[in-house]
Amino acid sequence: MRNMLDSIANRVFLILLAGIIVATVTTTWLASNERRSTLRELRYQHVAERVEQVVLALDKLSPETRQVVLQTADNFGYEAAFVKTVGDTVDSSASPMVEILKSRLGEDRLVMVQRETDCASRRLEGIENHTLHASNPHPETCRIIYVSMQDKSLLRLRLHMPGEPPMLRNHGPGELPAGTPYILLFLVLIAVLAYAVAKMTARPIMQLASAATELGRDIDHSPLAEAGPTEIRQAAKAFNAMQARIRRQIQHRTHMLAAITHDLQTPLTRLRLRLEKVADKELQQKLVDDLAVMQGMVREGLDLARSMDSSEPMQKLDIDSLLDSVCADAADAGQQVQLQGSTRTSIDAQPNALRRCLINLLDNAVKYGHSADVSIALDTARPGHVLIRIRDHGPGIGKDQLEAVFEPFYRLEISRSRDTGGTGLGLTIARNIAENHAAVLSLHNHPEGGLEVLLSLGPAKIS
Repeated sequence: MRNMLDSIANRVFLILLAGIIVATVTTTWLASNERRSTLRELRYQHVAERVEQVVLALDKLSPETRQVVLQTADNFGYEAAFVKTVGDTVDSSASPMVEILKSRLGEDRLVMVQRETDCASRRLEGIENHTLHASNPHPETCRIIYVSMQDKSLLRLRLHMPGEPPMLRNHGPGELPAGTPYILLFLVLIAVLAYAVAKMTARPIMQLASAATELGRDIDHSPLAEAGPTEIRQAAKAFNAMQARIRRQIQHRTHMLAAITHDLQTPLTRLRLRLEKVADKELQQKLVDDLAVMQGMVREGLDLARSMDSSEPMQKLDIDSLLDSVCADAADAGQQVQLQGSTRTSIDAQPNALRRCLINLLDNAVKYGHSADVSIALDTARPGHVLIRIRDHGPGIGKDQLEAVFEPFYRLEISRSRDTGGTGLGLTIARNIAENHAAVLSLHNHPEGGLEVLLSLGPAKIS
């Protein structure tokens, strides 16, 4: 459930759906109550009209004629008789039927209403009565109405009324209200609409996130399309402007660094030639060594500038072959390097840049750990990626320096002194190249000693 709520599209969908369901249920309940009230009012008016007709008709007749008329009342769906007293009935002065009858017949009349919940037994007997009750879960009801006549005689009417229609009934357990299929269909359609709205709302954010990811891999990636609603166009325009500024700043920095390091090579070469004329051999050797360090820094400065340039095109690359070639070159140069494992996969990469990254990592391991154990396998932590491990057998470094060593010109007090020839740019260049490939490069101290480099590349495609 938590993973589902991590998506903004799912959050918007659930909020919209919950709000619509609450609104639908509330309005349906209110409309149903209002409909029931209206229909009950119509039923009361219909009953009151029948009673009014009977009472007004009997008021105009003599007592003898009234009895003749009452004998035919059963033919019109009601029972009628004159009685002396009201009898055992509930106080129904607040009944809506009473108010309606008094408004029709006059406030001076005595009107009382009693409801019988099972009056069918008075009309049917035997098997027919039992069959009626078995087939009708809502038996018909009767209204017993007492109304005084103009001559003060008391008329008792029993009106047989059919059971309430489904929309007026109180539904029992397991019984669905009328119109439930239509409500469910309405909710399904609303859910589809809410999902479409949620996806449409989240799509620009996903596009912006994708563009930011591509920007990290390729600063020259094509800009976002400035289309859609006003807010989306403004966000795309701001993102494109940011990308353009970053591209210009990187280009200026790269060109400046490349120009400085390139222009330094000519005077350094002339200086080296002139050092050959120094008579003091000891002084000459010291000056040559210092000059070699400076030339090394210039070369790595050029490499650093190139590592920040992601213009080299991506190509499908056999990662096993590339790593085997790098390790073979290192072994031919006299370095102690051992390679294990294979993946038989290919990745999209910049061949020259990735080779430089691997060379720097191997040189770092051999230089400060004297040997390197290299292995390659599929990355279990990042499915579909390739994991390259490079472990040396040196002293390792402190935990607080595992990230600091990636900073330019950063040297450890012991292992990265000038005596070793380190410039502090090798790991910086390697991480820049890894980031251009959307790879993950990290360091940690191996439990059995030494420093281990983890480089996760991908996505990988099985050859």
